[in-house]
Amino acid sequence: MTNQKTIEILKTAILLEKRGESFYRKVAQETEYPEVAHIFNTMADEEVMHAKLLSEKYKEANANKPLTKPDFPAPKDESVVNTILSEDLKSKISAAGFEAAAISAAIDMENKAIEVYSNRAESAEDVYEKELFTWLADWEKTHHKILYDLDTELKERVWNDNHFWPF
Repeated sequence: MTNQKTIEILKTAILLEKRGESFYRKVAQETEYPEVAHIFNTMADEEVMHAKLLSEKYKEANANKPLTKPDFPAPKDESVVNTILSEDLKSKISAAGFEAAAISAAIDMENKAIEVYSNRAESAEDVYEKELFTWLADWEKTHHKILYDLDTELKERVWNDNHFWPF
């Protein structure tokens, strides 16, 4: 049987995913670059998928049923990674512009999700709950890496373009 802590962490996780989806959709709407919109819409779609899976687990836990083995969706293709890291896209985004600010905010959101999911995976006693939160933490780490790599390159471009290097 599940405990109250499991129910609370599932509620927190669903909220994190719904906030992520909302944020990513807003960025996709506001950006002037279709490639950026595609990236953020894809990440929003993944957050919807996560929220759905978490909601299923919440229903089980709230009915005081043991959690069943999660049915993990397969990861999407690597086209988002290739799109986000393309030179053309990186050359369009200003390191001090809206998209860069959104990327920075998204990194913070992903960090929070990774922390919550990793902590719960570590403390969960139920094998399926541990498996669920480990999987979620790993997935969010891929989002984080994509965003972090892009943010790093954008910052380095500003430093290079403005001759900020100390040597």
